[in-house]
Amino acid sequence: MDLNILWFVLIAVLYSGFFFLEGFDFGVGMLLPFVGKSDTERRAVINTIGPHWDGNEVWLIVAGGATFAAFPGWYATMFSGFYLGMFLLLLALIFRGVAFEFRSKLGSPVWRYAWDWGIAVCSFLAPFLLGVVFTNLVKGVPIDGTQMYTGTFWTLLSPMAILGGFAVAGLFLLHGANFLALKLMDEPRARSKKIGQTAWMVTLVMAGAYFTYLMSGTTTFGNKGTGVVIAPFAAVFALIASRITTGAKREGWTFALTGLAIVLTVASLFIALFPNVMISSTAAVNNLTIYNASSTPYTLKVMSIVAAIMVPIVLAYQVWTYIVFRKRVKADSKTLTY
Repeated sequence: MDLNILWFVLIAVLYSGFFFLEGFDFGVGMLLPFVGKSDTERRAVINTIGPHWDGNEVWLIVAGGATFAAFPGWYATMFSGFYLGMFLLLLALIFRGVAFEFRSKLGSPVWRYAWDWGIAVCSFLAPFLLGVVFTNLVKGVPIDGTQMYTGTFWTLLSPMAILGGFAVAGLFLLHGANFLALKLMDEPRARSKKIGQTAWMVTLVMAGAYFTYLMSGTTTFGNKGTGVVIAPFAAVFALIASRITTGAKREGWTFALTGLAIVLTVASLFIALFPNVMISSTAAVNNLTIYNASSTPYTLKVMSIVAAIMVPIVLAYQVWTYIVFRKRVKADSKTLTY
């Protein structure tokens, strides 16, 4: 394995980690007004992700930074071509973070409820936009011979990309419902389980339709034989298995299986892409690959050394935070902090 392949795999792992961790994070945000029927219950919902949500977003920053350093051509084309979509994503992430901090600055129920809906809307918008972006990477967008994106913002909003956005948001909502069932107590926990059971069927249908559309409507999947469909089928099977564990009241396994479905979905897209990083719908010769969009070998070597030292430290710290805050959260105004 050369360093170009290694960094392609590492970036795929970083995005998989982000989607897994921020997936339940966004899902919790989307469900905030529905699981929490009172301000105390909504505070309990927020407290389930309170120690983690900002740390989870670091995975996206690291993935973007790794893309910039390892594959600057990919970074330049994607972030300039998808500029408006990325800008909206950034706004959603910023407003969501502000809402977490501002909702408790005043005791007014109207004030807090308005910010809670802001969290819910931004928690949907962010995964929807991520789904649109990653679907376009696999579907293909107009790129010319100088690695410049030649489309518009509306070019990105094809039916396949929109379906991808809803499929990713649905997966995250289901993942968040399962996380809340694992972390909450009493009535909010029961509501989370009920929402998860309802969302499961919708998510399964959307995921199945999304993968079917990708396989039949893109050359990325169609040109790679039967091996490329293993990860998508495995993702669907993980979703089906999560429903079985829900019936068996194995909440930890249910959460792990929906997380596995998300990781396999990301893996499906990167497997289909390889060795490309962006597909040109204009001409295959204009595709960006792990070689024509990469940094120099020396840069990749230095990055590999730094990653080998720092990544285990960061992972150990994040695992430690989840161990420390592993207990369930009770909707009790006497014990909750604002």
